Amino acid sequence: MYTGIVQAVAPVTNIIRHDGYTEFHIQFPERLVEGLQIGGSVSVEGVCLSATSIEGTTVTFDAMDATLERTNLSDLSVGDGVNLERSAKPTDENGGHAIAGHIATTATLIGAKSEMPGAHIHFSVPEEWAKYIFPRGFLAVNGASLTVAEAEGNVFQINLIPETLRQTTFPRYKPGDRLNIEVDHQTMVMVDVVERTLTRLLDKRA
Repeated sequence: MYTGIVQAVAPVTNIIRHDGYTEFHIQFPERLVEGLQIGGSVSVEGVCLSATSIEGTTVTFDAMDATLERTNLSDLSVGDGVNLERSAKPTDENGGHAIAGHIATTATLIGAKSEMPGAHIHFSVPEEWAKYIFPRGFLAVNGASLTVAEAEGNVFQINLIPETLRQTTFPRYKPGDRLNIEVDHQTMVMVDVVERTLTRLLDKRA
């Protein structure tokens, strides 16, 4: 599990394509390598990946083709920065919200402003996922725990504070790029339960 508090932005130093999966090499800051072991979980742009090798501060991860199809990891190029968060310990303070690193869908960035005042990201999600996103609700975007400011149909806006701009990859994204979205699990369960309950009640009245 993760908290959605991005700990560093680190560069991708190599990408190697294999049959069925892709190998990503990422240059970690020293403080995030300490204690990391092979198989350890790390959130990379919001995607839960397991470390497959550690050489100095270079950590390697394998992403299956299915993961690439569901996320924006397939859009990465050598030199791009990625949001990193080590898996949370039970004693860690959670300044965000509980995140699993399981991407629900990708959103398309419509517009963005990376300067203050008024920094924000504006994006659309597939219609089937819009019902799980509410104003002032939690949302994990590229692994960052954020609060939805505005919603209209399947289009949403999140306002960004200076610390979020400094500590994440959002400034490098441009309109048309894809963002990894993980909806709040409790919200998803609540919406699905209400939908099923209403469907049963309407069926009984029919």
